[in-house]
Amino acid sequence: MSTQRSVHLEARTFSLLQHSSICKMSYASLRGRRESSNTHILASITDVSTDKSMEKVHLPKGDTWSVHKFGGTCVGSSQRIKNVAEIIINDDSERKLVVVSAMSKVTDMMYDLIYKAQSRDESYVSALDAVLEKHRVTALDLLDGDELASFLSRLHHDINNLKAMLRAIYIAGHATESFSDFVVGHGELWSAHMLSSVVRKNGMDCGWMDTREVLIVNPTSSNQVDPDFLESKRRLEKWFSQNASKTIIATGFIASTPQNIPTTLKRDGSDFSAAIMGALVRACQVTIWTDVDGVYSADPRKVSEAVILRTLSYQEAWEMSYFGANVLHPRTIIPVMQYDIPIVIRNIFNLSAPGTIICRPAANEHGDGESLDSPVKGFATIDNLALVNVEGTGMAGVPGTASAIFGAVKDVGANVIMISQASSEHSVCFAVPEKEVKAVAEALQSRFRQALEAGRLSQVAVIPNCSILAAVGQKMASTPGVSATLFNALAKANINVRAIAQGCSEYNITVVVKREDCIRALRAVHSRFYLSRTTIAMGIIGPGLIGGTLLDQLRDQAAVLKEEFNIDLRVMGITGSRAMLLSEVGIDLSRWRELQKEKGEVADLDKFAQHVHGNHFIPNTVLVDCTADSSVASYYYDWLRKGMHVITPNKKANSGPLDQAHELSVRWSQRQNRKVIILARESGLKLELSDIPVESLVPEPLRVNASAEEFMRQLPQFDQDLAKKRQDAEDAGDVLRYVGVVDVVNQKGVVELRRYKKEHPFAQLSGSDNIIAFTTARYKEQPLVVRGPGAGAQVTAGGIFSDILRLASYLGAPS
Repeated sequence: MSTQRSVHLEARTFSLLQHSSICKMSYASLRGRRESSNTHILASITDVSTDKSMEKVHLPKGDTWSVHKFGGTCVGSSQRIKNVAEIIINDDSERKLVVVSAMSKVTDMMYDLIYKAQSRDESYVSALDAVLEKHRVTALDLLDGDELASFLSRLHHDINNLKAMLRAIYIAGHATESFSDFVVGHGELWSAHMLSSVVRKNGMDCGWMDTREVLIVNPTSSNQVDPDFLESKRRLEKWFSQNASKTIIATGFIASTPQNIPTTLKRDGSDFSAAIMGALVRACQVTIWTDVDGVYSADPRKVSEAVILRTLSYQEAWEMSYFGANVLHPRTIIPVMQYDIPIVIRNIFNLSAPGTIICRPAANEHGDGESLDSPVKGFATIDNLALVNVEGTGMAGVPGTASAIFGAVKDVGANVIMISQASSEHSVCFAVPEKEVKAVAEALQSRFRQALEAGRLSQVAVIPNCSILAAVGQKMASTPGVSATLFNALAKANINVRAIAQGCSEYNITVVVKREDCIRALRAVHSRFYLSRTTIAMGIIGPGLIGGTLLDQLRDQAAVLKEEFNIDLRVMGITGSRAMLLSEVGIDLSRWRELQKEKGEVADLDKFAQHVHGNHFIPNTVLVDCTADSSVASYYYDWLRKGMHVITPNKKANSGPLDQAHELSVRWSQRQNRKVIILARESGLKLELSDIPVESLVPEPLRVNASAEEFMRQLPQFDQDLAKKRQDAEDAGDVLRYVGVVDVVNQKGVVELRRYKKEHPFAQLSGSDNIIAFTTARYKEQPLVVRGPGAGAQVTAGGIFSDILRLASYLGAPS
């Protein structure tokens, strides 16, 4: 960089100091330093000189250019900088423009310097020394010879000047935003300088650009900047005419105002820089290098089965990033979108991963390989929000109400994330960050005090602890039923939706849910749209004969269900009457018996249910009661009310008190005694057990015996009565069968001993089989007969397993 260009910088830098609140003493001392040295004080911000004798080199544009952006993590160490240089060298594009961030953590370190200096904390000196040492050690590892000497000279010079500037901030106790931006931008300058030196060391022609000389932006009132593309284009062409190179390493994040005052591009500024530069040179593509394999269908920290999306449209990426997905800042997409320049997200630590391409979809595109049938591309969430609801009959049909509401919100500087209003105009609901809701509510109360007192508005209500869940997909616009599927998935996971919004573009459906429900809601909808497995958290109650057999069946089938049907059944807990075994990720069913002995704890049914249901990473819960315990059955209603599914062969639930039975909406698989009352209720009869007369096979005198021994001693003397009934039946060609009968017409039931002809289906019954005969209007002459095994652990457990799979199908798994 020429001395002539540096001198011009000095004047503008001191102008910057004069515009800041730095005291004149500091300005004078810095000027004295400048006058005593011919070296430049700061990096050149702009080039106002022109060598007219130099032949002008025009900036070529188009597909010959590829643009790469490397974030701070990518250049976080000397080895990583070498890796970046290798990627640049191996890119066979004719021309390359590389945008680079400061080394990881450096930007935070620079902001911390300013904070400490403003706070008059003298540790800013040692903190600046740490910044120096980090870059000095990195340079010593990367460079040698003239390249090393050049970089270290610049580094030490910049550090000395920063010490003087920070001292001035320390004295004044204040730094303007523009001055802070100038200080912070040094991290990008140093990393760009080092990287360009490493690339040149490998034999490639390479120059580096301080983008403050090229990128011109206009600050806005919303803590953002708008690029001035015409002026930036003019300055880029001028810069290139004097610095022509086929490989350019440019600083990210930093820029200048039209008045040549340093500034930054704010949040995700390096990505924005890359997109702007890509648009200026009309690049063939912009590659954003990061530390993940691409854009996920959902946050993989919340949904472990989230998948990498191979393609996204500009609009889909825009929507997902706005709603919190770690994709790109929405403004990054704007510069490249107008020229149809693709953005590719790649993982610098996994070069074999193809990444995600963000581009304009082809007109005939029917899918992208992730899920051809799914209209939803991905899901995003935003936490720590509050809903504000402004409600009242006086709002309906009154022009300007919405303007007044959001004018009050704007006055306190709050950011509205989502808005929902019914067509009745009776209420307006919107979401804001929770940290801003108090100021918003107070502003609205003040603005509408008269309307509230007069009753035209009924309330300004705040609903805290909310989160937003957004479903995004360009195909949603042409696919009926997406909303129905989304809300059905939330309903089945027992998620209550507090507010809804959908734009007419139909690229996005936004719902507001309780914060504690957000992850479960995300898992439920992600699973429902076949972007992950249908995962069910299971709790097994009663690991006895039936429960133990069920667990063994689950063990044998779990892998097949997961691989072939995308059903992931995770047993999170097993409890008996005395001990229970709990797991956070799922019990190893190949050794559940020994684990129960080794790690079992005292049984507590409340704690057990809370543990199984409390795993928010799994949206659906089922408790399987394999006991015959009425006390366990008494919990069903509460479990169901909390959103847990219940499957059980416990006959004491659906044959218990009628009011309790009607409260349970659960599919039963009962196989024993109380069957008559169950059949009666399934037929629509409102009967209690006391309504069913039962002919006992126990002789009346024996029903009050004190002991089993006494019962068995007296039993033989009553054999004659039953033997006579049997003989009479045989003489008539009949058999005796103990049956239950439900008479729907007369609304009654009975359990008694009856005689049947030997050709009757009941006469053919043997072993542990059960048989049911239905006599209906359609099956009047010949009843419909259902017969099958009615007992045994394998059969009962198999019935329960069948109901578990039916539940999985209900929750969205393939049938």
